[in-house]
Amino acid sequence: MIILAIETSCDDTCVSILNIKKQKIEILSNIVSSQAEIHKKYGGVYPTMAKREHQKNLLPVLKKAFKKAGIKNFIKPKIDFIAVTIGPGLEPCLWTGVNFAKALAHLWNIKIIPVNHIEAHILANFVGETRNNAKHYTKPREKLFPAVCLVVSGGHTQLILMRDFGKYKILGETRDDAAGECFDKTARILGLGYPGGPAIAAEAAKINPVKSFASSKRKSEILFNRVKLPRPMIYSKDYDFSFSGLKTAVLYNFKKQNSKVKKSKIYIQAMCREIQQSVIDVLIKKTIKSAKDYKVKTIILGGGVTANQELRKQFEEKIKKELSNIQYLKPNIQFCTDNAAMIAITAYFHKKEAKDWKNIKVNANLRTN
Repeated sequence: MIILAIETSCDDTCVSILNIKKQKIEILSNIVSSQAEIHKKYGGVYPTMAKREHQKNLLPVLKKAFKKAGIKNFIKPKIDFIAVTIGPGLEPCLWTGVNFAKALAHLWNIKIIPVNHIEAHILANFVGETRNNAKHYTKPREKLFPAVCLVVSGGHTQLILMRDFGKYKILGETRDDAAGECFDKTARILGLGYPGGPAIAAEAAKINPVKSFASSKRKSEILFNRVKLPRPMIYSKDYDFSFSGLKTAVLYNFKKQNSKVKKSKIYIQAMCREIQQSVIDVLIKKTIKSAKDYKVKTIILGGGVTANQELRKQFEEKIKKELSNIQYLKPNIQFCTDNAAMIAITAYFHKKEAKDWKNIKVNANLRTN
């Protein structure tokens, strides 16, 4: 089964072609055209601008995907289905991808499989790390499920109970800012680049507490010690999240510093380390709690924020310590952020839901249950 997948839910224009067999996934091509540099100066994504870029990029990205996959016949290519993200996401961006998919489906007379973007982040774990590789989904389902899935991105932070492929229940989600959004906003406060997650992670990684204490002046040591931020809702009895308070705490801390401190490397690094750790502490605490409460067999990570190396490492350490009998799945780094390979693999699990192009619609607020 050859699936052409299209993903335009936010600011990345993505096209992938997968040849999916029962025991093997062959990634024929997986092209991503990022708009990060365009939106960088604004510190966030402008939907109308992102839409225009998608319109400009979709055909060239499709051509690149065809070329890499070795497909030369554009008029009637050997493709069985088109998969496309229909939500959740930015509505103008979603419609750009959907309308493009509909035009291709009409031209080629094939059906479209609508895909939920959040589910795709979960199922990114089932795309192999190499070109010809099926990952995890060949295992017996009784050994995988039930699972608890943590999806963390710029627009979403959700804990989802997964009973099987296609069977989900949202246990908790953010009440305000998503974790990735919090990273973006706090990075902007500190004068760092966009996207905020990688910028904060890079600064946080520069801190060596032992070296800082041994070689810095006393004032710097006190400053390093003083940076303490809240862990919002970490002890609440539910599975919900809230990161707007963390963003506000960063703003107040930053504003009260004098201009010299605000520009100091050790202050910026200490703040980044504490912001990152605050988010990690909350995500891990809530996920471990839900895993214990629901007696799951697997913990699954998904979404752009899960590319954070410190988050991945600390999750692994915590699971080994408290839930050693539970499997821990995290997607390959290249499949954490938005891509179309994850859309294609999700479509594979929903191939019976293929529809005529006339019946495909966007749902920007699409839920996972």
